[in-house]
Amino acid sequence: MSIAENIQEIRARIAAAAESAGRDPKEITLVGASKMNDADACREAIAAGIDVLGENRVQELLGKYEQHAYDGAPLHFIGHLQRNKVRQIVGKVNLIQSVGSVELLDEIEKCAAKQGLVQDILLEVNIGGEESKSGFAPDDLFAAAQSAQAYEHLRVCGLMTIPPVENNPGENMPYFEKVRGLYVDISSKLFHNELKYLSMGMSGDFEEAIHAGATMVRVGTAIFGTRNYGIQK
Repeated sequence: MSIAENIQEIRARIAAAAESAGRDPKEITLVGASKMNDADACREAIAAGIDVLGENRVQELLGKYEQHAYDGAPLHFIGHLQRNKVRQIVGKVNLIQSVGSVELLDEIEKCAAKQGLVQDILLEVNIGGEESKSGFAPDDLFAAAQSAQAYEHLRVCGLMTIPPVENNPGENMPYFEKVRGLYVDISSKLFHNELKYLSMGMSGDFEEAIHAGATMVRVGTAIFGTRNYGIQK
């Protein structure tokens, strides 16, 4: 199947999941996770109406950015972000989804201030407490969100999470539901219920995430197929 056909199928599945949860499918933003796919694949996804493209690696993003691969769609950074790479993407992406430390908040604020702009971000939650993953521990999230409010050049727009790898269907629902609870809590107590994005769910579990309240799903292989690891990192 082509990228366009895959997007059409994913949208049908998003609609079915949303409707079965009593939600409007229009509430769900589809992010095409285009890691290890070339500029032409990105353009094909944009032509097929993808809502957003998301990249995991700074160098790959910069290379495709120079090729105008993202023209016509918003661009998000969705991967692990090192502090020394922050200056390379602030101002180039519409949203940084993976902000999981106070040090990253500090660096984004500094880089955005230098450019005289406000960078939209999501706070990443390490909901499974996995050492291999970045993100704020659930118990630290509220304090991190409070701290973020003091910055003038970044804006918290919601939460993002990557739960543990699911071995059986439905295993990630408790994680998704817990992050949904955190989202509702900080949105009501700190952000006047104005948070917009709850980014949860990928190719294998986005329907579960939608049932749990996700407003944004990140889908890669189900759209682009098996990744081409020949693409320059």
